[in-house]
Amino acid sequence: MMQANAVRSLERSRKPSPRKSRVPNRDAVVQEFLPGIRIQAMRMKSRLPSHIEADDLVSSGVVGLLDAMERFDSSRGIKFRTYADFRIRGAMLDYLREMDWFPRSVRQHSSRLQYTYNRLENILGRPPEEEEVAAELGITREELRKQLAMFTGVTVFSLEAIQDEDEESGAGMRHLLAEAAKEESREEELTRELKDLLGKAIDMLPEREQQLIAFYYYEDLTLREISRIFNLGEPRICQLHAQAVLRLKGKMNRHFK
Repeated sequence: MMQANAVRSLERSRKPSPRKSRVPNRDAVVQEFLPGIRIQAMRMKSRLPSHIEADDLVSSGVVGLLDAMERFDSSRGIKFRTYADFRIRGAMLDYLREMDWFPRSVRQHSSRLQYTYNRLENILGRPPEEEEVAAELGITREELRKQLAMFTGVTVFSLEAIQDEDEESGAGMRHLLAEAAKEESREEELTRELKDLLGKAIDMLPEREQQLIAFYYYEDLTLREISRIFNLGEPRICQLHAQAVLRLKGKMNRHFK
């Protein structure tokens, strides 16, 4: 029902554009993509606070698919599925940002910590220890861990949306992939470059954080499962995850700027 409402809502709000090569059989395309959208929504849901509904993520994904059908231009040479998958994931992430369940002050703390981690890494030539970050901020290690835990939800999908939520430059991973989607000849090159850059950034993390990122994003383990592997409490794993993502965001954003 929610998917049908999303379809009708978008169809009412948009009129066909004669300049686009529109995708035929819209209902058939939605039915074809829907199982994949549901899988993607459930994977994302597993990493989000409990009050986020999977059905809402599915609905936003369907809206992204409809948007892809509306905007798709076959003259660019790019495959529709490639473009649609990008728009679907982007619509889900946009929905989560619009919910903004964390106060802006928490996001500002995130930016401050990210800046501190990167400044110290540049000075020290290695990832800073918690004690060093806490000393730079003038707080205790325990207070630093509290701050990391406070915005774990802000970073939960950050590897899929590396650009900071409060940046206006548009120079982030999604921007580059959008540009790649417009020009098939550069799509493979940019995607390979981004993966290579992210891989190098992950290799520079402390070993335990490298393992955590691999378990969480590549093997799809939950934070609870990872906590059992490391024999640490789940709150501590959440803090380490937030710390790892802060380091990665800083490296990626510095590269884009």
